[in-house]
Amino acid sequence: MSTSNFYEVQSTTQFQELLAADLSRVSLINFWAPWAAPCAQMNKVVQELAKKYPTTLVLQVEAETQADIAESFDIEAVPSFIILQGHTLLDRISGADAVALTQSLAKHVSAPSYNPLSRTDKPPATASSIVPPALQDNEKHETEEQLEKRLRGLMNQSNVVLFMKGSPETPKCGFSRKISTLLKDQGIKFTHFDILTDESVRQGLKKLNDWPTFPQLIVKGELVGGLDIVQEMADNGELAEVVA
Repeated sequence: MSTSNFYEVQSTTQFQELLAADLSRVSLINFWAPWAAPCAQMNKVVQELAKKYPTTLVLQVEAETQADIAESFDIEAVPSFIILQGHTLLDRISGADAVALTQSLAKHVSAPSYNPLSRTDKPPATASSIVPPALQDNEKHETEEQLEKRLRGLMNQSNVVLFMKGSPETPKCGFSRKISTLLKDQGIKFTHFDILTDESVRQGLKKLNDWPTFPQLIVKGELVGGLDIVQEMADNGELAEVVA
C-alpha cells in the first residue's frame, strides 16, 4: 500500500519519530501477526480506513517482530488496535471487530475534543499507563516482600515452569505458542502460569528476573530465558541437560 499516511513499522525509532512528527493528529496502530488468521481480514479493513481518513496516521506493527512496541502498549493478543492523539490513548479495540474499530476511529477523527483514557509524556505510551484500575488496586494490598515470596513460590511450583500469555492449549501470543510447542516436542514436562491473569506477577517477574518480556522459562527456580534462548538450547542439546 502506498498512501502517505500508512506505514509498516520497521523499528522502535521509526515508530516514535512518526508519532512525534505531529502530536495533534489522530493515529491508528494495528498490532497483527502473520500466523493469526483474523489479522488478514482486519489488515484490509485498516488499509481502507487509511484511505478514508488521509489525515490519520496509520501504523502497521507486526507484534512479534516489534515486541518492544507491543509490550509497551500491553498487547495481549492479535489483532489489537490502539487509537491515539499524540501520545494520549483514546481507545483500544481487541479482536477482529471491524465495526467497533470503524466507529471508534470515525468518532475520534471527527470529534473536536476528547476524553482521554490515559496519558503519558513519553513515547510510546507505557504499559503501566493502561493497566486497569482494578489491577492497580490489587497491587496496593501486597508489599514488595510479599510479592517476591509469592513469585518465588510460583517459580518453584515444579521443576520446569513456563510463565506465558495464555495456556499451552490456548496461547495468547505467538512466542508463547512456539515455546510451549517446543517444550512438548522435547518431551519436557512443565507447569505454566498465565501472566495475563495477574498484573502483579507480570510486572514483578520483569523486575525480579531482570527480563522485560514474556514468555519466561524457569528451571529449578531460576530463569533460563525466553524463546530465542530456549530454542538455541534445544537445538544444541543443552536444554535436555538443564531440565534433567
